[in-house]
Amino acid sequence: MTFPLVATTLYGLEEVLARELSEIGASDIVMLNRAVKYRGDLAVLYKSNLYLRTALKVLKPIAEFKARNEQELYDGVKQIKWDEFISPHHTIAVDGTTYSDTFKHSKYVALKTKDAIVDQFREKFNVRPSVDVDNPDLQVNMHIAEILCTVSLDSSGSHLGKRGYRQEQVLAPISETMAAGIILLSEWDKKSDFLDPMCGSGTFPIEAAMIATNTAPGNLRHFAFEKWKDFDPALWKSIKEESEKRVIPFTGKISGRDSDEMAVRISRNNAARAGVNSIVKFEINDFFKNEAQTENCLIVMNPPYGERLNEEDEMIPFYKEIGTKLKHFYMGCDAWIISGNTDAIKFVGLKPSRKLRLFNGPIECKLHKFQMYRGSKRGGNEI
Repeated sequence: MTFPLVATTLYGLEEVLARELSEIGASDIVMLNRAVKYRGDLAVLYKSNLYLRTALKVLKPIAEFKARNEQELYDGVKQIKWDEFISPHHTIAVDGTTYSDTFKHSKYVALKTKDAIVDQFREKFNVRPSVDVDNPDLQVNMHIAEILCTVSLDSSGSHLGKRGYRQEQVLAPISETMAAGIILLSEWDKKSDFLDPMCGSGTFPIEAAMIATNTAPGNLRHFAFEKWKDFDPALWKSIKEESEKRVIPFTGKISGRDSDEMAVRISRNNAARAGVNSIVKFEINDFFKNEAQTENCLIVMNPPYGERLNEEDEMIPFYKEIGTKLKHFYMGCDAWIISGNTDAIKFVGLKPSRKLRLFNGPIECKLHKFQMYRGSKRGGNEI
């Protein structure tokens, strides 16, 4: 039996997520803003959490109603038969998002939702479930669009981007979800070499290695659905075993470089936790000082950026030098550069063959693709 599901994502990754859902057997796939809705059975729900690289949460809607005021919101939640999902002695947590002129504060919406659930149990069983925001037995999500309220069970728990391997990090790392999304957007063939010359915490090379080997991104963590009343441990075990059989070897070269010794150490430790340290090589290497030729490689990088472009004395020459290095030392390579400084990236000085607008959390970013051609290529960046 199938049921409706919603996978949330970052702005700009909806199409990639829809493709991922198709690959795991989801049906009736419809792209939304920062989300994709679809249908699936229990196996698809489990696979969504285990396999999806570009999803943030997998939600299972259980009720939908209209509310024009807080009393109608409270009543709508209270009509749901909550004892089908949780016992009075278990714990709950509620979060909410609201895009409404009536309900303007998501924390208040979450509080009213929690009150309705707790009051139903108190009236029915004379016992109320406790709230545990860190590790609840049931995570409830309330989404309000104007007056339409959608109540869902959060099957993921913590964001799916929290794979479990990045226990150390440098300042301002790119999220695992965004890193995987950019690699999938690049349509990397998973055969050619992969390089991040400013690797920071190593997220791009590690995600590339997991993609190249078919390693499930959720293989190191637990999920909220494992505490649900209808959890099927045998089905979950079989899906986990299937995911282990899907892993394949990778014979290419995946590299991460950084001029910071601490960043390289952190990257190596993170790769070891992810189980890909045997196929990812991290080294101390200054992109601007390295003059070795690199050819036929996919380059993905998230250069440091100032939040203020008036730091022109440093920022403009910095991005100009990136373009110069790419043009002279990376023949035949495709370079994908993401920057949270949407003005700075234009100073690379090369003609992008593709431009995309993304959001890394709340930060608007520009992702540009630059092709470094060996010979003449009209419209490209000729070497």
